[in-house]
Amino acid sequence: MTLPDIAVASLGGTITMTTTTTTTTTTTTTTTGGDRASVVPTLGAEDLIAAVPDLDRVATLEATTLASLPSASLSFGHVLAALAWAEEAVAGGAAGVVLIQGTDTLEETSYLLDLHWRHPEPLVVTAAMRTPGAPGADGPANLLAAVRAAAAVQCRSLGVLVVMNDEVHAAARVRKAHASDPAAFTSPVFGPLAVLREGMLVRGNRPSRWPHLHTPGRRDSPRVAMIDACLGDDGGLLRLARADGYHGAVVAAFGAGHVSAATADVIEEACATMMVVFATRTGAGSTLSTTYAFDGSESDLAARGAVPAGWLDPLKARVLLWSLLATGASTERVRDEFARRGGAPGGPPD
Repeated sequence: MTLPDIAVASLGGTITMTTTTTTTTTTTTTTTGGDRASVVPTLGAEDLIAAVPDLDRVATLEATTLASLPSASLSFGHVLAALAWAEEAVAGGAAGVVLIQGTDTLEETSYLLDLHWRHPEPLVVTAAMRTPGAPGADGPANLLAAVRAAAAVQCRSLGVLVVMNDEVHAAARVRKAHASDPAAFTSPVFGPLAVLREGMLVRGNRPSRWPHLHTPGRRDSPRVAMIDACLGDDGGLLRLARADGYHGAVVAAFGAGHVSAATADVIEEACATMMVVFATRTGAGSTLSTTYAFDGSESDLAARGAVPAGWLDPLKARVLLWSLLATGASTERVRDEFARRGGAPGGPPD
């Protein structure tokens, strides 16, 4: 049987980190210095592949190391470069591609890739919550599952997928919901698309797929703020972002899309010169559209010019707004894209 060709690339992250010893010193009289073991990115894609038993029985692999960074240090530019690599791999005949990175920003980077991925071949993002040297390291199992998903016919035309802990998630839905647990990644409300059992992919549901967005140029980088609503907030941070020349902002609002009356006034002022999107900060569910009518409610914010994010969480709403602004989308286009990709004001995605 001919095995599928799968391209694998690494950007770094916990899955690539090994132990290094550093010497610490102190200036106090009660604590002494000493050696401390810490982990840093050192392994490349070939090293990761070599550590997974039976991977060569699943696919013929081509390994590339694009970067060796913790994911907190990844930029939009790094992700767009990874997108270009993935497109070249598919153009060269790969049946699917796997991108390895850290977990800290994975829910954002995978969605950015998904917005611009135009191919039926699966682009699968995976990572690890534990380092290779830790007891119960999850990297090898995640990489094996990711390659299986990238090679699976059932995963074609689903867009970008995130595979962790033997679960297959849609990039548009997945969130990191725990700081350190191996089962950190979830898809609130709708659940994973599929699970892997005994090496077989079992499908559950299918996400909506909208036409891909034009890929931004490498120099196009609008500034988009993300601001959390909190007790006693008066909109001061949004006012500062506007004064500093930000092109857009996402407000992570209370509940179904609510802010204080004072913040609502600032949002209305900001909408005169920049795009403002509001999303729910709760971690699950969507913004509403007509349930509440007080100052700062979801209907009030929409009337003042802000755009509801619908089912998109604040992180993904920021990525979508960045991508639209980076490609010169008009205000009306921004509203339309959020209405369909966020499922607002209608129901959830299929």
